[in-house]
Amino acid sequence: MEQPQLNGHNKTEYPPMHTCEHIVNRTMVNLFGCGRAVSAHIERKKSKLDFALPQAPTDEEITHIETTVNEVIARHLPITTEFITQQEAKERFDLKRLPEGASDTVRIVKVGDYDECLCIGLHVANTSEIGMFKIISHDYKDGIFRMRFKLL
Repeated sequence: MEQPQLNGHNKTEYPPMHTCEHIVNRTMVNLFGCGRAVSAHIERKKSKLDFALPQAPTDEEITHIETTVNEVIARHLPITTEFITQQEAKERFDLKRLPEGASDTVRIVKVGDYDECLCIGLHVANTSEIGMFKIISHDYKDGIFRMRFKLL
């Protein structure tokens, strides 16, 4: 099989945090029925994700997010990739975030059986490499829930 030609990638992610972002996104989708984050800022020391929600999560729900993410990390799931065409991806994913002029071949990143999404970034090989997820603060304003977190 010919090696797929992908677009260049100019960001340098911290792979444990970037992989954790995938788990947090899937957890929010599963728990709240919302979409993936509308905005993300992922850094080594701390990161933040914004989600469109009809109301602020309760303290119990915040704890549940943290617990669920850590349970997924503790499952030691493999991180794998798959290459498919944009046409194939249309049936499985929302392509609105693909950059203009994106290559016809796209990469799917899978976190075990828990999450899959289009992504070109750097990831760990297994969730056992992530560490412990900790929400350090959160707020809610105008329909946007912002969560700030770090890895311990």
